[in-house]
Amino acid sequence: MLAASVIAATFIANPVFAAEKVKIGVISILEGAFAALGKDGIRGAELAFIETGNKAAGKDVEIIVMSSDASPDSAVNAARKLIEKDKVDIIIGPLSGSEGIALRDLSKGYQGVTFINGSSAAQDTTFRDGSDNFFRFGGDGAQWMAGVGTYSYEKLGYKKVAVVAEDYSFPYTQVLGFMSEYCKAGGRVPNKFWTPIGTKDYSSIVYAIPDDVDAIFVALGGADAVNFLTQYNQAGGNKPIIGGTITIDQSILDSKGPFKKLLVGTPAGTPTVSDFEGKEWKEFSASYAKSFPDGLSAPSIFAHHYYMAGKAALLGLEKVNGDLSNNQKAFRAVLEKLEFVTPTGGTMRLDENRNGIIDSFVTEVFEREDGTFGNRVLKVIRNVNQTMGHDAAKFKALGPVSRDNPSCP
Repeated sequence: MLAASVIAATFIANPVFAAEKVKIGVISILEGAFAALGKDGIRGAELAFIETGNKAAGKDVEIIVMSSDASPDSAVNAARKLIEKDKVDIIIGPLSGSEGIALRDLSKGYQGVTFINGSSAAQDTTFRDGSDNFFRFGGDGAQWMAGVGTYSYEKLGYKKVAVVAEDYSFPYTQVLGFMSEYCKAGGRVPNKFWTPIGTKDYSSIVYAIPDDVDAIFVALGGADAVNFLTQYNQAGGNKPIIGGTITIDQSILDSKGPFKKLLVGTPAGTPTVSDFEGKEWKEFSASYAKSFPDGLSAPSIFAHHYYMAGKAALLGLEKVNGDLSNNQKAFRAVLEKLEFVTPTGGTMRLDENRNGIIDSFVTEVFEREDGTFGNRVLKVIRNVNQTMGHDAAKFKALGPVSRDNPSCP
């Protein structure tokens, strides 16, 4: 695991080309309901640096890890410490949606530092009021759900669905991605149940789910997903589940408990497929397993995205020969045009908002021969942009995502 380092005092306020070392801060959630997710994010970032021997453009790369707790304030405090005390050149992170919006806003006041998103996937982080020194080499939560709404309505025949999701920006974005297709196809979502991060008791929601819905769209992560699914299973719940991206992530499927049987056959949308057969993914998974024998049975979406953030930083540094002078303008210009092959074999590149254009997958949960659980591909959706293929002006006119937007009761 990466560990925080003690940094010697420096009299240089901004990074300069003459520096012999590049300092990169990594912010991830290492406490609370999402701690297991955050630890795998750190593994992913670490893997990118392991591949280059912790060097870029001939310079040593020093990594400093800071923990957040999924709250915007904790992410901002971690970033300020990294910038003002540790004097980092680049920040990778954060993990969670509302944290990402907070760091996007913070980045505008620190033009001498480049922020590269970890796995946070709220839509508005890049789609509205973006920052020219905040980059996301991955999609948002709506992009990750591409194809799932149509599949659920047309292939599975689910005409009416209830939503259970955490009450913050990332699940709002996931619900948008699902509902934009599902409602257009003719589906209805009469009930949405929003819960705080870290909820322990889901009984009131479990027993409030209407009998006449065909399925439940669940957008919960970490311990929240485990708690809800366990309690729903214990209550004898038998409605099919449609999975949000992190609800069926490997970090959940490697958890203990009989609730996992409930997930077999669950469709979901994700850019990360544990049992993907692509050459690049097999190589990435093998490298992950070799480097982290105590890690998950396959890289999670958090490892995948923190790895891509680390790789983008390293590739960018190579292209500018480590030159971070002039408020890193050359480095950022390179990042805006950067393209590289992702662990799933696609080509990562950014749109005009510095947000990734991605390949996403419609998947289903299955039980492997050894009794563990994974995800396999049902359909690949190529080149998903942030407006989900819609006219950009019309899409933006729909307004920011929220508890009530979108709606099709």
